[in-house]
Amino acid sequence: MADLNRPVIVLVRPQLGENIGKAARAMLNFGLTEMRLVSPRDGWPNPSAGPAASGADIVLEQARVYETTAEAVADCQHVHATTVRKRGVTKPVIGADEAGRQVHTLPGRHAIIFGPERSGLETEDVALARNILTIPINPEFGSLNLAQAVILVAYEWSRAGRELEGVDPALVQPTIEDILPPAPQEELEGLIAHFEKLLAPRDYFRPESRAESTRRTLRTLLTKPGWNHLEVRTLRGILSTLERDPQR
Repeated sequence: MADLNRPVIVLVRPQLGENIGKAARAMLNFGLTEMRLVSPRDGWPNPSAGPAASGADIVLEQARVYETTAEAVADCQHVHATTVRKRGVTKPVIGADEAGRQVHTLPGRHAIIFGPERSGLETEDVALARNILTIPINPEFGSLNLAQAVILVAYEWSRAGRELEGVDPALVQPTIEDILPPAPQEELEGLIAHFEKLLAPRDYFRPESRAESTRRTLRTLLTKPGWNHLEVRTLRGILSTLERDPQR
C-alpha cells in the first residue's frame, strides 16, 4: 500500500512514555509506522516507551519530534483531530470509519492527531484540522485511553483499505490452530474400559439392577464431547495416575 494511503499518527504533548509505547504497539498491529510527537512532556527518547511497545521498536525508532502541532502536520493536506467535543470550533464531524475511507480516497498526506492523556486537544490544535474525528462511545462513560483511541482509528483505516476495490489488504488473519479430528472409536472404547476398571471395585455400578443403565450413561458422557486422541491420551494418563498405589 502506498505511503500516501497510510496516515501519520501525531501525539500532541503526550505525558507518559508508556502511553507512547502502547500507541506505537497499536499502530504496528495495523501496519502504521509513522509517529510524530509534539513536545512530549518527559522528552524523547523515553526509556519507558520501549518496554510498553512490546516489539514495535521500528515505530519508536523512526518517531520524529516537533515543537508545535502546526509544524508536525505542515506537510499534510488533510488533518483529522480526535476529540469528543468541538471546543468552540465549527468543523465537520466524522467517525473513524469515514476518516479511514478519506485517507484511502482523498489524495495527499493525512495526519490524525491525538491530544494529551488528561486534557485532550486544545482549541488551537483542533483549529488546524479539516475534520473532527469522534468515536461514538457510551455517553455515560466516555473514557478511552490514548492507545485505545489509536487502535480504534488504525483498525478502521485498515478495514476501509481492505474493503475498497484495488487496495491490497494490509493485514492477514492470525493463524488459526488446526482442530484435531475426534479420536477413533477404538481409543474411546479403551477410555471407557479404563473408567469401568477403576470404578467397578468401588461399587460405582451398584445396585446390580442399575449397572447396565449406569454404564450406558457413562458411555454417553464420555463419547459426547468428541475428544481427540490427545485429549483421550490425557484422560488415560490421569486415570493411570489415580490407580497407582500412592504409597509406592
